[in-house]
Amino acid sequence: PEPPEGGWGWVVMLAAMWCNGAVFGIQNSCGILFVSMLRLFGGSEDKQMAFKTAWVSSLSMGMVFFCSPVVSIFTDLFGCRKVAVVGAVVGLAGLLASSFVSTIEPLYFTYGILFACGCSFAYQPSLVILGHYFKKRLGLVNGIVTAGSSLFTVSLPFLLRVLLDSVDLFNTLRVLCILMFILFLAGFTYKPLVSDTKDKEGGKKGKFKFPPGKKICNFSVFKVLSYRIWAFGIPVALFGYFVPYVHLMNHVKDRFDDSVPQEVLLLCLGITSGVGRLVFGRVADYIPGAKKIYLQVASFFFIGLMSMMIPLCHVFGALIAVCLFMGLFDGCFICIMAPIAFELVGAQDVSQAIGFLLGLMSVPLTVGPPIAGLLRDKLGTYDVAFYLAGVPPLIGGAILCCIPWVHERQKLKERAKPVDGETTEKMLENESTLVSNTTEKPVRELESGI
Repeated sequence: PEPPEGGWGWVVMLAAMWCNGAVFGIQNSCGILFVSMLRLFGGSEDKQMAFKTAWVSSLSMGMVFFCSPVVSIFTDLFGCRKVAVVGAVVGLAGLLASSFVSTIEPLYFTYGILFACGCSFAYQPSLVILGHYFKKRLGLVNGIVTAGSSLFTVSLPFLLRVLLDSVDLFNTLRVLCILMFILFLAGFTYKPLVSDTKDKEGGKKGKFKFPPGKKICNFSVFKVLSYRIWAFGIPVALFGYFVPYVHLMNHVKDRFDDSVPQEVLLLCLGITSGVGRLVFGRVADYIPGAKKIYLQVASFFFIGLMSMMIPLCHVFGALIAVCLFMGLFDGCFICIMAPIAFELVGAQDVSQAIGFLLGLMSVPLTVGPPIAGLLRDKLGTYDVAFYLAGVPPLIGGAILCCIPWVHERQKLKERAKPVDGETTEKMLENESTLVSNTTEKPVRELESGI
């Protein structure tokens, strides 16, 4: 059915907003947890502690996206509601288990894999379900939903700082479990829209038919050239994307000691990221078709430039300005992911199209921060790491520039196909008419002779 453009959709939007906030608010605040883990588990004799500790956060962020292709399959099979609820339970279990470890290594599994997999199963249905309730307002709604992570990114660092100072890291993780429990309740709001009476009858009978393999893993989305370029161009751009979120707090600590409020930088990132998601989400509704890609191109250009400027900031105020701009274009990049996927592959294949893309994104998001941590351990400074982190977004943005042109050519070819089909059909009709006429003529002559 046509999306209702509201109604229960507004409740779904708020639930999806909480999901984005809980999942990425915690992930984006990992810089605070990173410093706490370094202090708790690190020692002066361990020269690779930044490298080891960075794996916890980067594994967590990477696994959120790595699981996405599998999550998209489960979402198509079992629906958004069931997948989101089960994901929240798994994430809650992983976060709770992380609060009982005594060394850094178990966190690779409990926080980096178990908690992140639960977040992935809870997160992706929140993107898919929005397309069921909204079409004309999808850009705006995606902007509002993704702004949820900005609200949490703004508030969580200060809450985490208070909790870490008053209690300890483990009790802080237990407090964060409350966010995951509310996420578990929010998943129940993802009410599916039944398309026809046949589906209703099937639901009443309780029958479940396992679809064929081609429908379970819909690799046909990769036949769309514009999607292929998008799905491989974005991961190229993201090799340095997550580096500032993990290492910026420790970089500030190295350069300014504890004389400046580090949490202000995450506050700046969160505020302007929220503004960017709301503004650019609405702007995207007025940009036709695949030309929305140009917004992502611009965002990658500025994100790369701002990453390179971080080491050049020897005054804390300059670093604040850099974070403000970085957050604005970070919001632009994120809020139009789903609308672009709908444009490139259509609503029917969007679930797995987003899943495959997020899965490909997991590799650079996982690899980038540990490499930056290794450079910090070897060189004693983050300068080179931030310079290198700014290069991939520039390259990825350049790759994405050709997508609108490719997509338009594809659409022209698709429009030409029905015309060719009609022409062929007419030729066959004319041929059959000619054959029938030539057959009828001798018959008439024979009849007249008799």
